[in-house]
Amino acid sequence: PRLHNRRTWVSECVFLSILDLTEQIQARRSVKKEWQAAWLLKAVTFIDLTTLSGDDTSSNIQRLCYKAKYPIREDLLKALNMHDKGITTAAVCVYPARVCDAVKALKAAGCNIPVASVATGFPAGQTHLKTRLEEIRLAVEDGATEIDVVINRSLVLTGQWEALYDEIRQFRKACGEAHLKTILATGELGSLTNVYKASMIAMMAGSDFIKTSTGKETVNATFPVAIVMLRAIRDFFWKTGNKIGFKPAGGIRSAKDSLAWLSLVKEELGDEWLKPELFRIGASTLLSDIERQIYHHVTGRYAAYHDLPMS
Repeated sequence: PRLHNRRTWVSECVFLSILDLTEQIQARRSVKKEWQAAWLLKAVTFIDLTTLSGDDTSSNIQRLCYKAKYPIREDLLKALNMHDKGITTAAVCVYPARVCDAVKALKAAGCNIPVASVATGFPAGQTHLKTRLEEIRLAVEDGATEIDVVINRSLVLTGQWEALYDEIRQFRKACGEAHLKTILATGELGSLTNVYKASMIAMMAGSDFIKTSTGKETVNATFPVAIVMLRAIRDFFWKTGNKIGFKPAGGIRSAKDSLAWLSLVKEELGDEWLKPELFRIGASTLLSDIERQIYHHVTGRYAAYHDLPMS
């Protein structure tokens, strides 16, 4: 009982420290003026511009890809002397059935932005393992160079850690040369302890990134789970020397949100993680607000809806 009480006390202390850090992140004064504009443009380069809707068509995938190549209006970039810096989003993310559309659209646009595809029975991860593996292989065959897989949460909730490791290893093998981004769906894992364990196992099994959420859960990317995941990444790096990427997704909609996420990664992992190879933001509407804030910085007023057409 004494040991149990000590463990409970330690867990409570860790949880309270995480909550305290979360409040600091949310309350911290944001960067202003030119610094804010620079950080917002940097945030654009981390976005996996995403559409995962049941009514996706080839035409809206084409618009999405065009926006990925030209995320900020050219006249706004010229005003900031950033028009020749090649600013694009980090990737476009679509359903497996739309990978061919995205590859074709990006090729037509003359750019090399990666195509990411969700897979493995997204978002629930409850389909047969054979089906999930075949979904990965088909997406890679169609041209996806990044695969966002989702784990079977029941393996975590029932403590089947070895089975989880074996499953992700099979995902890794099916991806071939494509990058593996493993979605933990942290809002459905039950505890921060499970988040840490699942993070570690995903990295041990060969994931290139660990990702917070599908965006379809009731609770998606939050700072407490992000801190746990980032510290798991740091622990893994200290133990192995391998740098694993981090991707928050779900509910990140405002420019202010994006700055908070960049600040968190910078403070927990350092500047070397602030590059698209190690940090992504999964979002579908975030870019709209970032461009709106850039417009305000340049013109001194906020744009009307027709001023900034989106994908």
